[in-house]
Amino acid sequence: MTAPAPPGTWRLGLLGRSLLLDRRAFVTATVLAALVVATVATGLATGTARIPLSATLPAVFGSGSPRDVLLVQELRLPRITAGLAVGTALGVAGVLLQTLARNRLATPDTVGLNDGATAFAVASVVAVSTTVTPSAFALVGSATAAALALGLAGGAGRQGYRFLVVGLGVGATLGAVTQLMLARAPIDDANRAFPWTIGSLNSRSPTSVLVLVVALAVVLPVAVVLGRQLRLLRLADAVVIGLGARVGRIRLAVIATAVVAAGLAVATAGPLGLVALLAPEIARKAAGPRVVPVVGAALAGALVVLLADLLGRTVAAPLELPAGLVTAVIGGPYLLWLLLTTRTRRLP
Repeated sequence: MTAPAPPGTWRLGLLGRSLLLDRRAFVTATVLAALVVATVATGLATGTARIPLSATLPAVFGSGSPRDVLLVQELRLPRITAGLAVGTALGVAGVLLQTLARNRLATPDTVGLNDGATAFAVASVVAVSTTVTPSAFALVGSATAAALALGLAGGAGRQGYRFLVVGLGVGATLGAVTQLMLARAPIDDANRAFPWTIGSLNSRSPTSVLVLVVALAVVLPVAVVLGRQLRLLRLADAVVIGLGARVGRIRLAVIATAVVAAGLAVATAGPLGLVALLAPEIARKAAGPRVVPVVGAALAGALVVLLADLLGRTVAAPLELPAGLVTAVIGGPYLLWLLLTTRTRRLP
C-alpha cells in the first residue's frame, strides 16, 4: 500500500515511480508563469507604435497587417525571446550559487562570474585578434572567474562568506581590467565593445540567443535535479556522506551549471546586474523554505528581465534605457537593504 503524501505535497505516480511535488512551490511557479505570459503579451503590444493586444498572437505567426507583423516578428519578438532566455539563465545561476554557498549575496554578479564574462568578451573585441566570437570568450571568462574564486577561497562548501569576499575581489579586478582595455583601445574598437559592458536586449545576436536556448534545454533539467540534491547539503557533510551523496561531485556540478548559465547569459545580453539576486529572492519568499525553487527562480528571472526591458522601452520613450540600468536601479536599494540586515544574510 502506498504511503500517504507528506503534508503540503502531492504524490504523482508514473510508470511505477512516484514523485513528491511541493504544493506551495507548484502554485508559485504557476503564478509566475502566468505573469510571464502576461508580460510577454504586453511587451509585444506596447511600444512607440502600439498594437492591439488581440492582434499580437496572429502577428507572431505572420497574420495580420504588414505593419503589425514587422513590429512583432522583426523588432519585439527577438528581444523578448532573448529576455526570456537570459532571465531564466540568470535566475537558475543565482539560486544555485546562493544555495550552495548558503549566502543570499552569492550570485554571478558578486562572485565575479559576470565580470569575468564581460572582461573576456571585451578582450575578444579590443585586445585579442581572433575569429572566436565574444560569446565564446564570455563563457571562458565566466569559468575562469569561478575557478579563481573557488581556488582562492578553498572551495564553496561551508565557506560561503569567504567565497563571497574572494569573489568580490576577483570581480573587482576583472572589472578594472575591462575598463583599462576600453580606455586604451581605439575609439572604434571601444564603441564596438561597449555593448558588452551594459545589459541590453536590443539587437542581440540571434546565434547567441539560439545557443543559450539550446543550452537551457539541458541546464534547466540538470538544475532541477541539483536543486533536490542541494537540499541535502543543508545538513552537515558527514550526514550527507552517510546518506550516500557525493558532496564534492554535487558542488562541482552546481558550479559548472551556474557557470554555463551565467556565462551564456552575459554572452547574449551583457551583464544584467542584480537579476540573479532578485529572482531567487522572489521565488524563495513565495515558495517557502522547504524547497530549492529552481523553476520558480527561472520564471522570476525571466519576469524581472522582461519587465525591466519593457520599462526601459516605454518610460522615457522615444529614449530607450538599457534593461541593465533598470535592474540596477531596482535591485540596488534591495542589495543595500540586504547588506544592512544581518539576519537575512545566510540561507537556512
